[in-house]
Amino acid sequence: MSFLKILACSTAAFLLFAVGCGGGGEEAATQEEAASEAAVEYVKVDPATAGSVSGKVILDGKAPSNPRINMSAEPDCGGLHDSPVRAEVAVVGDGGALANVFVWVKDGIEGKFEVPSTSVALNQKGCIYTPHVVALRSGQVLSVTNSDPTTHNVHPLPLVNREWNRSQTPDASPIERTFSRQEIMLPVKCNIHPWMRAYINVVAHPFFAITGADGSFEIKGLPPGTYTIEAQHERFDAQEMSVTVGASESKQADFTFSAG
Repeated sequence: MSFLKILACSTAAFLLFAVGCGGGGEEAATQEEAASEAAVEYVKVDPATAGSVSGKVILDGKAPSNPRINMSAEPDCGGLHDSPVRAEVAVVGDGGALANVFVWVKDGIEGKFEVPSTSVALNQKGCIYTPHVVALRSGQVLSVTNSDPTTHNVHPLPLVNREWNRSQTPDASPIERTFSRQEIMLPVKCNIHPWMRAYINVVAHPFFAITGADGSFEIKGLPPGTYTIEAQHERFDAQEMSVTVGASESKQADFTFSAG
């Protein structure tokens, strides 16, 4: 038998052996990924010992004025409002209470936590993203809807996740997407209406909150431990502090941002 015939037979035999002993290409890879996912042991926090961190975020000094949004060039947007609309750059209430601050456990959490099957909503209403700041888990579904009589364009601008850009007509089905990697204060804009801006926070664990109109927040269900709590706002520098939470303990963590 010639050398070429021997080489051809050897190659064919090797390929048959590879397929028979674990080849299978994409199907085998999919089965392996599924098995790996099934083998993950998610952290289960004991509710009998779980603690919490709550607090209030205050802006010290004169609050910056939020710029007025000019919708005159878009009658489909301007006609949806009876009064002037301003951007939500710094929403400040009584006593300097600062809304739309994302507060999360930046460090100290270990292990993997099961991802919720529910989705997180982001709406476009009055040609404004609502809410202005949202948060979800990595792998959790973000559901974007359009309640306006005009077409929008949803365009997140991530640094570590995959960028995407989708138009959404009036009464269209929700746009449903996930983000695989943790990323804080990820901006999203509308390419059609340049004043539209919101922020998406993607976290690998469930310990986070967003301040309301009164500036308050609460992070529940924490296992005992020492954590770095961080507060982030689109306009002001981020702040953080270390907090130790004992079994069934509630700790206070107040933040004060400077208006400069």
